[in-house]
Amino acid sequence: MDVHISLCGRGDLAAQVYRQLLEAILDGRLRSGERLPPTREVARRLEISRNTVAVAYDRLVADGFLVGRAGAGTFVAAEPVRGRAAPKGVVRPRPVWEDVPEGGAPRSARYDFRAGVPDARLFPMETWRRLVARELRVSAAGYGDPSGHEGLREAIARHIGISRSVRAGAEDVLITNGAQQALDLVGRVLVEPGAVVAVEEPGYPPARMLFRSLGARVAGVPVDAEGLDVSAIPASARVVYVTPSHQFPLGTPMSLARRAALLSWAERRRAVVIEDDYDSEFRFGDRPLEPLQSLDRAGRVVYVGSFSKTLLPMLRLGFLVAPASLRPALRAAKRLSDWHGELPTQAALARFIDEGLLARHIRKATREYAARHALIADALAADPRLRLVPSSAGLHLCARLAPGVSVRDVPGLAVERLEAYCGESPAQPGLVLGYGAIGKDDVPQGLRLVARALEMSPEPRAAPGALP
Repeated sequence: MDVHISLCGRGDLAAQVYRQLLEAILDGRLRSGERLPPTREVARRLEISRNTVAVAYDRLVADGFLVGRAGAGTFVAAEPVRGRAAPKGVVRPRPVWEDVPEGGAPRSARYDFRAGVPDARLFPMETWRRLVARELRVSAAGYGDPSGHEGLREAIARHIGISRSVRAGAEDVLITNGAQQALDLVGRVLVEPGAVVAVEEPGYPPARMLFRSLGARVAGVPVDAEGLDVSAIPASARVVYVTPSHQFPLGTPMSLARRAALLSWAERRRAVVIEDDYDSEFRFGDRPLEPLQSLDRAGRVVYVGSFSKTLLPMLRLGFLVAPASLRPALRAAKRLSDWHGELPTQAALARFIDEGLLARHIRKATREYAARHALIADALAADPRLRLVPSSAGLHLCARLAPGVSVRDVPGLAVERLEAYCGESPAQPGLVLGYGAIGKDDVPQGLRLVARALEMSPEPRAAPGALP
């Protein structure tokens, strides 16, 4: 038994021992069948009489929580006792949290078209295990730098400099637990309660909800074929969140003219642009446009990236690149949040990048995803009930619904509706189909189920006597 018992004063000591042992049993800290130490040992620890402990033991035996076995000792009753729930309480969160869903693991489906999920089968798991095992053997104990593993920051700076033309050194990079923590850190450093944060409409719901939870007034800004409509950004906005390389969820890239207009707007308004470059590594067509960060000359862009799409979501590895003026505050926010992430995992990723394994994995995955992208794009373009949104990158495609078309649930099919990404009314009807979680061989049958899920709304009947 390893349950702490503390006595207060010199009141009914037997009652205190009884109550604390009972709570340990009800809470599950003392499990069914577990042996309790002899009364003599407990008495010695607590510096009380053995008889006092024996009285407590006897009461627990009489109540059915303990059983004595001759020659063996005293044990927790064999009947399993469930841990007690914490008190319900009356404390309520701030009203904004009433509308934020708890989340949880999504249900799996045979034909899974959920967006933003990479194919775990493509990930070189054995190589990764070897790298992590090596770092676990050599990693030093103790706390680390809130900015993250230095080797990983250097590797990321090189990687995004080559692959995305991002201007950054190791000192500019801060490692985070995924892109979501990066957004949280930036928001906590920049967003005052009541401040206006502009987001894309439709756009990434977790970002919208995060800024709202920080007390911001979130304003949706329309997205068209060229990306975010800069002219529609509220003049009072001080933070703008965008996904310019592969708009989420529509998939269109922001045009160069819009990028220049957004940077000019941010400089005039003294605002900050958060550029989420979440899955631009996977490209199947033209060379991508330069990131906002590489075009920025005024230090107004915070660049956010993640390895959740290129590698695996469970690794929880992301990063941000911020102007020098924000780095001290972001480092402090990271330290106050969780001090730092898992350093052995970060060190393993640094080696994974430096040994060329990340680039090799991206090339392999891009070939596979390109084949799935082509299959799905051809099918969506051929269906008259859908209007395919052109896209040549990432892990998903979007299609708007033709007038009069609706979507119904089909067993075995997981597909997302465009309406779920809309924060403003009226919501835009459409489908968002990811192709990372579904194998290429399953795509044709999955698309047949998608076609089955689409149905035309019946034409309204003319009223009696109405003219044709």
